[in-house]
Amino acid sequence: VQLQASGGGLGQAGGSLRLSCAASGTIFRINTWNWHRQAPGKQRELVAGITSAGSTNYEDSVKGRFTISRDNAKNTVYLQMDSLKPEDTAVYYCCANWGPSNYESWGQGTLVTVSS
Repeated sequence: VQLQASGGGLGQAGGSLRLSCAASGTIFRINTWNWHRQAPGKQRELVAGITSAGSTNYEDSVKGRFTISRDNAKNTVYLQMDSLKPEDTAVYYCCANWGPSNYESWGQGTLVTVSS
């Protein structure tokens, strides 16, 4: 499975950005989608996840500001980021668990920079 992330770029504090990640190369369903991020000098962290049933989870610092959603017909996941903060600056990675053996694939990362 190949994952292609898009939508990163420069945002302003208080503004919004929307990330997308599309999966290709599989006939299997994507079970769980996750977005991770890695800020400069910090470890990668899980930002948000969504299961095949639509259940979501969020890292505490993004709750109420970020929304993860998925379009199963398009094998795509989205991350709507509102009320951006400079501390949201990071490379964002999408990750998919797919197939009956729950294989894992990662996207290439997309840079989000939030200016104050």
